[in-house]
Amino acid sequence: MNRKPPVPKADRTPLAQLSEGAMHRIVGYQIAQAAIVTDQVFDERVGQPGGLRRVELTMLALVQANPDVTARQLARALAVTPPNIAIWIDRLETRGLVARTRSDSDARVQHIRITRAGSTLAERSAQALLEAEAQALAGLSAAERAMLVELLHKVALSRRRADAG
Repeated sequence: MNRKPPVPKADRTPLAQLSEGAMHRIVGYQIAQAAIVTDQVFDERVGQPGGLRRVELTMLALVQANPDVTARQLARALAVTPPNIAIWIDRLETRGLVARTRSDSDARVQHIRITRAGSTLAERSAQALLEAEAQALAGLSAAERAMLVELLHKVALSRRRADAG
């Protein structure tokens, strides 16, 4: 009878303790597994109490950091279609979190700005996420968390290279 050697705990799924097999070395799989943790943090600290979806907080943060951004720029940044981004902007505008203004140079273009309420919500949400992630990822040092963020950012930057090619 051929018995396989036991799978090290580090190569098992967190809760069910199933062997990950070849998936253990797949970056996308590990990102998806890590997203389970961060999604739960988001839902508990921002989603349920603040009534925000991940994409809405992302849009608020992008608009806050880039005043007068256009819908087209947001759609490209988030890899969504212009009609979908328009729906999200409508929702944020209805809640009083962003405002649109027509461009002075091109009436077809609308610029988006964050409102005071949107700015307050974005800042409070980001702070809550930073604190909750620090707790959820307590097994990592501050330096490891910073390294993880930088490495994930490098992965995200590969999209730019893929779009250019």
